[in-house]
Amino acid sequence: MKPRVLEILKRLMAFETVSSESNMALIDYVRDLLLTKGIESLIVKDESGKKANLFASTGPKNQPGVLLSGHTDVVPAAGQAWTFPAFAATVQDGRIYGRGSCDMKGFIALAIDAMLDAAEHSLTRPLNRPLQLALSHDEEIGCVGVRRLLDVLHLAPVRPFLCVIGEPTNMQFVLGHKGKGSYRTYCRGQEAHSSLAPRSVNAIHVACDFIASLRESQQHLQQHGAQDTDYDVPYSTVHVGQISGGKALNIVPNLCTLDFEVRSLPADNLDQFIEQMRDRAEVIVREAQKLSSVAAIEIETINVYPGLDTHPTVEAVSFLKQFAAPDTGMTKVSFGTEGGLFKQRLDVPVVVCGPGSIEQAHKPDEFIEVSQMDAGERFLQGLLGSLKA
Repeated sequence: MKPRVLEILKRLMAFETVSSESNMALIDYVRDLLLTKGIESLIVKDESGKKANLFASTGPKNQPGVLLSGHTDVVPAAGQAWTFPAFAATVQDGRIYGRGSCDMKGFIALAIDAMLDAAEHSLTRPLNRPLQLALSHDEEIGCVGVRRLLDVLHLAPVRPFLCVIGEPTNMQFVLGHKGKGSYRTYCRGQEAHSSLAPRSVNAIHVACDFIASLRESQQHLQQHGAQDTDYDVPYSTVHVGQISGGKALNIVPNLCTLDFEVRSLPADNLDQFIEQMRDRAEVIVREAQKLSSVAAIEIETINVYPGLDTHPTVEAVSFLKQFAAPDTGMTKVSFGTEGGLFKQRLDVPVVVCGPGSIEQAHKPDEFIEVSQMDAGERFLQGLLGSLKA
């Protein structure tokens, strides 16, 4: 690993870019670093002005570029049993420890270094395609921040030739992942004294009926929905993750709130599934309204992002194979990335490939192997070499 890469990574990891906090100091650092080589950056802020995305490009302006993309936010370290400083890079025994080391500031450091290299060499050996960098915020809370950047890039006259999302994949090519929809459901009933419970509508009971319907839907998806054996779980999944309701044991509750998610294969229609759940909710409500007209079920969308399904024979995959290690495989993963949004908004082929293992992400003492950083560096140097005229 080049000394400059390690230095950049140390600086990136020192910024406490937890999703709840601003990432502006990191964005300013990257912008200023790129500017030292004459690379200008487009900064796209969120509505608060406290967070931002960054886009930069070096090379010819009228050609489709190769876009390297990563998210700058990290999950919290508070409450975890760390033995190394969470927001610092500790190099020990062939590993680099610290929050974001593998997810995914390791890749970002490599991508920034490749951009600097591209600008340094362009004076003597110009690029035939641009090398581009996209950095986002708030990926960890549902791929939220990158959408505003894509709104801007969507209007660009020339779109990328391909996009590499540098999530930790041990440098394997991930060509597909499931989409995700998160939903909050409000189940409403009628308060009453618990001694008169049968005369009222218990909101928790309504919620239980709705959960039972969700579980029936899961069984239907498992048996009759789309199937893809490239995934650990080869069908779309439904999961209730949170539930809250009731004020006291002797009060029939009038409200129960539950959150559920759907992780869907690209072949399954998520919108259609939610409409079916709304129809099922109406059946439950009609039965409950026999006791009280206030009974209701309301389903609110919290966040949705699409899945990814890149065909292994597309030109972009063949292009990247030239720089991959001989043992590089092609696979699909159950966790989500921003890749589906890049494909959806820009209609660009997307490959998810980056150093490190997802097994280390979000844990205390998160780390990335130095050998993985070396592999990522070789890959990007090969990629950069192919862009030189």
